[in-house]
Amino acid sequence: MSDTIEVRNPRTGAFDFTIDVAGNDTISTMAQSLRERQTNWRDGGVDKRIAVLQTWKAALIREKNAIVTALSIDTGRGKLANGEFDGLIGMIDRWCAQAPSLAQESEGPSATMPDVTIRRTLIPYPLLGAISPWNFPLLLSFIDAVPALLAGCAAIIKPSEVTPRFAEPVAAAIERVAELAGVLRLITGDGRTGAALINHVDVVAFTGSVATGKKVARAAAEAFVPAFLELGGKDPVVLLEGADLERAATAVLRASVAATGQACQSLERIYVNARQYDDFIALLSEKAAATELSYPNVERGTIGPLIFDRQAHVIAEHLSDAIDKGAVVHTGGEILDYGGGKWIAPTVLSNVDHSMAIMTDETFGPIMPIMRFDDEMEAVRLANDSRYGLSGAVFAGAEAAATGVAERLNVGGVSVNDAGMTTMIFEACKSAFNFSGMGPSRMGPTGLTRFFRQKAMYINRGAVVPLSAMAEDPENP
Repeated sequence: MSDTIEVRNPRTGAFDFTIDVAGNDTISTMAQSLRERQTNWRDGGVDKRIAVLQTWKAALIREKNAIVTALSIDTGRGKLANGEFDGLIGMIDRWCAQAPSLAQESEGPSATMPDVTIRRTLIPYPLLGAISPWNFPLLLSFIDAVPALLAGCAAIIKPSEVTPRFAEPVAAAIERVAELAGVLRLITGDGRTGAALINHVDVVAFTGSVATGKKVARAAAEAFVPAFLELGGKDPVVLLEGADLERAATAVLRASVAATGQACQSLERIYVNARQYDDFIALLSEKAAATELSYPNVERGTIGPLIFDRQAHVIAEHLSDAIDKGAVVHTGGEILDYGGGKWIAPTVLSNVDHSMAIMTDETFGPIMPIMRFDDEMEAVRLANDSRYGLSGAVFAGAEAAATGVAERLNVGGVSVNDAGMTTMIFEACKSAFNFSGMGPSRMGPTGLTRFFRQKAMYINRGAVVPLSAMAEDPENP
């Protein structure tokens, strides 16, 4: 295993940063140290853990400039790098506010044996291993770790080797808080590091592709530890007849191309009723064409570079396949090389169908393929014709019509007369359907309670049932 990995700058294409690779021995030693400190962290109580995380939040804010600068370099984004940092701060506050009620234990009489009291206790997994992706490297590194820490777990986080620069200033903020530094560590490395990590933890949280998620699930099963998987998406949006096209086009554009479409919950399939099909293509194309690339100034425009250069090849292959099969390009449509980086403008396609990879496989770019449907039944069938099931959206003139279709979509979260609401609202639990994930919801209360194992004590204050009560009665066989 190589001792270092070179990291690419997505705006320049230069490999201008290196990270060390954590090997099995390093991970083993770290895991043992964290386990030793986790018991005090657990036993200190939720109020103490909240206080420590609030102290860490202050340390993060002191390191904000360094963290945001690192994020901006790694992702090629300006405003979104700031937004990602602010999202972490908000996440800490949100979970700190909810943790006391979610960590409460309970005691009460049995419904079947009133003399027996049942005491329910919550036991956190000792050590979480979080393996995070490259598209939102800071936020998705801590989306599992923050609630796990508040539950009483220790945690090791392995960020993606594609976007690891933030780890150094974040680690500096962790080191400022001694009690947190004893139970939270970041390690760097590639897929081999992640694979090694699974063998040293008690629960795994992974965010990434379906292909890698399957490998994580197999490794976790072999290690006999639970795996919480948040995987890919191919999110559909359905525009029923009578939908407000201006509203829909505004929301669809944002939910499709924000972060250059490099998000699992980005809209990647658009189904429009036949009567409004042509008008919607024209309106969405107009809005897409007016959207500016964030080049050459990172503080201008809204479409940043493609972070991972390999993803540019996937997008190009999907576009080529679609065009070869008859798709029509209205805006964008090609990978651009600017300053050494890989770019693509928001791309609107029509005349697409499910024979094309761009309608079936995760594209992970600012691509908006639009397909016509004739009736509601066909719209639902097309939207559900996918191996994914993360989220989706429905627009209609009548709310009841929209919710009627939303109820029939095989996805975990559906925005009605809007899109991408799961990136703005976090209090509802939602499952990932099909290959989009496995395990409890990371949103809503289960986002924290999934890190507890539940123990029940049965305290009998009445008479003990004797063996004779189980003896055969010859008169009543």
